[in-house]
Amino acid sequence: MTASPKSRRRVLVGVSAVATFSLGVGVAAGSRLMSPEDAAAKTAPPKASQITVPVEKKALSSKVVARGDTSFDGAVNVRVETSGLQTPAVVTGKVPKVGSTIQAGKALLEIAGRPVIGLPGVLPMYRTLTPGSKGPDVLQLEQTLDKLGFDPGTVDTKYDSSTARAVEELYESAGYEAPEPDEQLKQAVEGADKNVDAMKNQLRQAQAALKQAKAGPGNGDTSVQQGAVDDAEENLDDAREALAEAEFKAGTPLPVSEVVFVKTLPRRVDDVKVERGGTVNGVVMSVSGASLVVTVKVDAATKERLKVGMPASFDLGDGSLIAATVRRITRNADQFDVVVAPKTLTATQLERLREANVRVTIPVKSTNGKVLAVPLAALSAGSDGGSRVEVLRDGKVELIPVTVGLSADGYAQVTASGDAKLTEGDQVVVGR
Repeated sequence: MTASPKSRRRVLVGVSAVATFSLGVGVAAGSRLMSPEDAAAKTAPPKASQITVPVEKKALSSKVVARGDTSFDGAVNVRVETSGLQTPAVVTGKVPKVGSTIQAGKALLEIAGRPVIGLPGVLPMYRTLTPGSKGPDVLQLEQTLDKLGFDPGTVDTKYDSSTARAVEELYESAGYEAPEPDEQLKQAVEGADKNVDAMKNQLRQAQAALKQAKAGPGNGDTSVQQGAVDDAEENLDDAREALAEAEFKAGTPLPVSEVVFVKTLPRRVDDVKVERGGTVNGVVMSVSGASLVVTVKVDAATKERLKVGMPASFDLGDGSLIAATVRRITRNADQFDVVVAPKTLTATQLERLREANVRVTIPVKSTNGKVLAVPLAALSAGSDGGSRVEVLRDGKVELIPVTVGLSADGYAQVTASGDAKLTEGDQVVVGR
C-alpha cells in the first residue's frame, strides 16, 4: 500500500525538524569546544602579586638560648686530719644531713667529743697551731678570725696571746670550751709559778738580813747582805720572765683535728661519708656551694659572644623568670661550660630547681629603644653588594638601599641610606 501525498509531506516535515534540531545542538556543543592553547589560556592563574608586610618600630634583642642542668656550685671533699688525736677518731655527734648548710665558725661534726669547726680558707689545716707558731697558716687563721669578728690583734704570721684569746672566743661562739694545752705545758706553768714564789721568799729573806745588818752596832759592812738582795731581785725577775713564757706557751692552742678550712662558706652538704659511732678515715663529707647555679654548654662561636657578668635569666617552667648573671665560662673538652647564677631564690624556688633542667636566656646585644625593623626575608642584595628592601608604593615597587643593624628573632634593624626614605608602616615585599 502506498502512502498518500499528504502522509509523505508529514514525514518530510518531521525529518526536516529533527535535522534542524540536531544542527542546533551541534552548533551549541561546538561553541563549548576549545583548542588546548585556548583552554590553557582560559584556566591559567592570575599574575602573581607581591606579599608585603609593614615596616615596624620595635626594640630588638639578640640572645643565646640553651638548656642547662642545675647544681650547687663548687663541690669539694672535706677531710679532717686526725693524726693529732690521742684517742680513736670516733664520730660522737653533729653528723649533718644531706641538704643542710655548714656555716663559717660553726661545728660541722664532732669527733671524740670535740668539735670540728669549719672556717673559710684556701690552706688546709696540716698542723696544730700554738702560741709561738709562725707561718702563712697563722696569717690565714688571723685573717679569718678578724673577718668573723674575733679580734686577733695585729694580723700577721705570729700566733700570740691575742690570737689565742680570739680562738677562745671562736670556741665560745660555737658553743664549746676552748681546747686545753698539753699537760706538760700546764706543768711547766705550775713549776714556773712555784719558782716565782721561791724567789720571792728568797728576796724577803735577803731583805730581812740586810735590814738586820744595818740595824746592828756601828757602821758594819753590809755589802754581802746587799749583794744577796741584788741577786734575789735578779733571780725573781728571771723567774717572772720564765713564768710569763710558760704561760704564753700554755695559751689556747688550735688542734689540727678541730678545724677544717674550706675555700668559701657557707656550703651545702651533698654527701655524708660518716655516721655516729663510726671512725673517721679521710673524707667525712662532700659539700658544694650553698648557692644554686645552672650550667649550659656552648660551642666556641657562641662562647665568643658571652662575657662574665652578663645579665641572664632562666625559666622555672611555669612562665616565671629568675634573674641571673653569668658567673664564669670554662673550657670543657671541645665545648665551653657557661655557669649562670641566680641573684636571689626563695626556699620554694630552690627546692623546685634542685637537679632540674631549665631554659637559660642570655641577652647578647639590644637596640637602644625602638628602631625601624623589617623581617629578614625583606632584605636582598644589590648589585653593589649592599642591602636593600623593596617598598610597594602606589602599586609600584621602589628599591630602597638600607644599612642593616642588629638582627634578632627573624627581624633586622634597618636605616635608609642616602636620600632614600623609609618609615614605619611602609609595605616591604617579603615574597611573591
